[in-house]
Amino acid sequence: MGHGASRLRRLVHEVAKFGAVGGAGVLVNLVVFNLVRHTTDLQVVRASVIATVVAIVFNYVGFRYFTYRDRDKTRRTREMTLFLLFSAIGLVIENGVLYAATYGFGWNTPLQNNVFKFVGIGVATLFRFWSYRSWVFRALPARETPAAGPAPVAQNDPAGSRKARQQVP
Repeated sequence: MGHGASRLRRLVHEVAKFGAVGGAGVLVNLVVFNLVRHTTDLQVVRASVIATVVAIVFNYVGFRYFTYRDRDKTRRTREMTLFLLFSAIGLVIENGVLYAATYGFGWNTPLQNNVFKFVGIGVATLFRFWSYRSWVFRALPARETPAAGPAPVAQNDPAGSRKARQQVP
C-alpha cells in the first residue's frame, strides 16, 4: 500500500472522529436550541446563538481530547484563540442561514426553524473542519526517516560482506 493510501486512510479516520464529535455537538446544539425556544420568549436567532455557544464548548473538549488528541499541545493559548475565532465565524455562518430563512423569507415555524438551523450547522461544519484541522489543531511535524544506507547483506554471502565492508570509510 502506497503513501497516498496511508494518507487517505488517516484522513478518513480523522473525518470519522470529527464526525462523531460533531454529530454529538449537533445533538447538543439542537436540544439546547429547542429547550431555549420552548422555555423562554427569546427570538429564534438569539436562542440559536445560545445553543451554538454551548455546542462550541462541548465540541472543543471533544476535539481536543478525542479527535485531535495527538496534535500539537504546546501552544494552548494560540489554539484556544484560533478555535474561538473560527468558531465565531462558524456561528455567524450557521445563524446567518437561520436569520435569512426566518427574517428574509418568513419561514418561522418550529419545523422550519429546525430545518434551517440544521442546514446552517451543515454549512458551518464544512468551514469548521477545514479551519480546525488547518489552523487550530495543527499536526506535529512528521518524523524524519533515516537516510537509506547500504542494502542489507545476506548472512551467508561472504562476497556481499566484503563489498559492504569496502564501502565503509
